[in-house]
Amino acid sequence: MSKLAVIAYDDQFKAEEVRTKLRRLQQDHLIDIEQALVAVKDDQGEVTLLRMSKPAVALEAHKGFWNTLVGAIVMEPTLGMASDARSGAIRGALAGAGVDEDFLKDLAATFQNGSSVLFVLIRHASPEQVLAALKGTGGKVLETNLTHQEEAKLQAALKVARAAG
Repeated sequence: MSKLAVIAYDDQFKAEEVRTKLRRLQQDHLIDIEQALVAVKDDQGEVTLLRMSKPAVALEAHKGFWNTLVGAIVMEPTLGMASDARSGAIRGALAGAGVDEDFLKDLAATFQNGSSVLFVLIRHASPEQVLAALKGTGGKVLETNLTHQEEAKLQAALKVARAAG
């Protein structure tokens, strides 16, 4: 089973930097990334999505999930207030994937102009080496399906930079 981690950064370039670190770990067989997506909101509020290149078959397997998640990111400011069929369908699809409205509100509050968010589906990882690579990056874990112990370790590693900053 894949694990989802969503990490937000105050810097619009940081999520891509971290994804590059994770890709290096993947080359060293320390992590097996199923998919990784970076969402960047520039200073004017324009959203750009950057995906890892994957074979078409692998992309198709999670296309619906990623499209729903991305749709929620882009339209979140109105998602919580809207009651139309489309918003309800998106909320329902996200709830079915284990993503609740509190997460969406937290994401909307964090995903401001000049920031970035890393969404990563992880098949397998060597936790200590991954945590060492992420230590000091300054991100904030918004949502995961990691165990509480795994999430606490990841959050602690990411807090190092926030405390230093």
